[in-house]
Amino acid sequence: MLSDVSITLRLVLAALLGSLIGLERERLLWAAGLRTHMLVCVGSCLIMIVSSYGFNAVLGPQVVLDPSRVAAQVVSGIGFLGAGSIILRNEVVKGLTTAASLWAVAALGLAVGGGLYFAAVTATAIILIILGGLKPIEERFRHRLQAVELQLEVQAGTMSTAALRKILGWRAARVRQLMVKSSHSQEMEHVTLVVANQPAKDTDEMVRLLSLEPSVLSCERT
Repeated sequence: MLSDVSITLRLVLAALLGSLIGLERERLLWAAGLRTHMLVCVGSCLIMIVSSYGFNAVLGPQVVLDPSRVAAQVVSGIGFLGAGSIILRNEVVKGLTTAASLWAVAALGLAVGGGLYFAAVTATAIILIILGGLKPIEERFRHRLQAVELQLEVQAGTMSTAALRKILGWRAARVRQLMVKSSHSQEMEHVTLVVANQPAKDTDEMVRLLSLEPSVLSCERT
């Protein structure tokens, strides 16, 4: 059985490592921040301690227990917290990274509870690098792949994929989505073109070509 000092050290270390991850999330004002990550890490650590050492009193020749069974439930049980941190806002899913950080913090707690201090500290450093250090690279890559929308007002029944190919030529392949909505006037339609990210001069050329088309009443980039 672990001593009281060893148990205390493990729980404190779990709280410390969880706080480091939580501070990074708190900085971005996510709902699952400092306290949530600390609680998950400490709770996981305690569960691992109980799973590994809490049943020593009943062990004997006729009683054999699997110490991993209780700890294994943390991996699946933490899912309800992760799901609670994921939201859908303006048709965009947010919170997946925070959900993953909660799952990772639970693993940190299990590692500390099992006495794998080096693995826990190393994993904490790697997680912090992933959450903080790689975010600028991710944002830069996401910006490069971000689509552009073109809003058009056209004469009713004149806009189609075939018409786009005729107007834009090879640039029509850059159009990911074509959405046509009826306007208040039966003679006009509102068209939204979702265009794959490309150099600004190419997008400006698409706007110019569309504006020259007689059936296109207006065209602007959003």
